[in-house]
Amino acid sequence: MALLVETPVFGPDTNQYAGQGQPAVTLAQIADICRLFEDIGFDGITTAEAGHDAFLPLMIAAAHTERMKLGTNVAIAFPRSPMVTAQMAWDLAHFTGGRFNLGLGTQVKGHNERRYSTAWPSAPGPRMREYLLCLKAIFASFQHPGKPTYFEGEFYRFTMMAPFFNPGPILHPQVPLYVSAVGPYMARLSGELCDGLRLHPISTFRHTRDVIVPAVTEGAAKAGRDASGFDLVGAPFLATGRTDADVEQARHSVRKQIAFYASTRSYHSVLAHHGWEDTGLELHALSVAGKWADMPALISDEMLDEWAVVATYDRLADAVRAKADGLFSTVTLTLLDEARRDVDLMRDTLRRLHRD
Repeated sequence: MALLVETPVFGPDTNQYAGQGQPAVTLAQIADICRLFEDIGFDGITTAEAGHDAFLPLMIAAAHTERMKLGTNVAIAFPRSPMVTAQMAWDLAHFTGGRFNLGLGTQVKGHNERRYSTAWPSAPGPRMREYLLCLKAIFASFQHPGKPTYFEGEFYRFTMMAPFFNPGPILHPQVPLYVSAVGPYMARLSGELCDGLRLHPISTFRHTRDVIVPAVTEGAAKAGRDASGFDLVGAPFLATGRTDADVEQARHSVRKQIAFYASTRSYHSVLAHHGWEDTGLELHALSVAGKWADMPALISDEMLDEWAVVATYDRLADAVRAKADGLFSTVTLTLLDEARRDVDLMRDTLRRLHRD
């Protein structure tokens, strides 16, 4: 089965996980980078809400590409009302000719309250469920102005749509919805209400097979949906390079990224699935103390193998397929530097990943 491949175009540089460095791509460079990615053969590009807005770069990307899918991976839902998100998504769906997909995430309590000044009244799962249902009602009201579809829930309420404020119908009104998931609740929710699920990088290959996939199937069954067309998007860490020495250096960078995420207590259920709870607690303590440089050493080779694809460029496609086949329908690979250095190499890698 062919594997679809997307790549992030706007997000943090690896060094930023340790509090250093600046983004690898600026807004002024997005047009050129996206043209390059489309020419090489990527199926899509994504933007993260990591230091920058996730929606604005996609307008630039849309204006300079013709084929690639464009998605948020992910936009943080709760700081925006469903109406605010719906308006941006609707305009992007129209402007891109249906190439836009909306990926949403909850973030964790601390970031919502202390970074976004957003209330966290209860567990995020039921709130996200209402958010998605409210979005669907708003989209339906945009597409059918004469027959608005309203929604009232515990957290969100949409009961008014004056014609003056309705953007009106578009040619591609079915905006694909994705959520980011770490645990089974969000995975079930995605199976019930969404077109796909964007796996958080902290989800290991085994955790995905054992926990996420069964939960998606359960959610789809609850809604009476066929899960065969569901898009499970994997985002494994990559440790790659031209030589074995380059790969070894990349392994250290990936350990930094893994340690950063694994220090977050909200993600410790993944570590617990492998029996790595003590490592998670130790990483959290080091992060609180600001000892970022000490954290990568706690990520063992066994852990690295569960979170990452490790291979030189010439073996990368085979290494990705070995871990992704039968598990992911789409895979997100961060290959900006490689694409800039060797277009032909990346083009060949994508051809091999696309091969049935």
